[in-house]
Amino acid sequence: MATGDDFSLMLRDYRMTLAEILYHLPDHPKLLQTYIWQELDIAPRYPQLHKFLGFWESSLDGKLHSVRVDSMTLITPQSCQFQRGDWRIH
Repeated sequence: MATGDDFSLMLRDYRMTLAEILYHLPDHPKLLQTYIWQELDIAPRYPQLHKFLGFWESSLDGKLHSVRVDSMTLITPQSCQFQRGDWRIH
């Protein structure tokens, strides 16, 4: 469930962003490990993801191999519509 802050970000065109990060294991560089990152971010620049990847490269030992990104708009104009209906309360 989205918090109020998340909802206001979604109204400002932030999208749910998922990144599949493949990296080399520090002790076994020929082996790859997967890390899944998920956050609200702005496509196509992805400033939050770039910030995270910058932290990764400067602070963590596993060298990045590849990053695959997908994002999805959670709130669209079609999803917010007024509905007509008859409500009867006894």
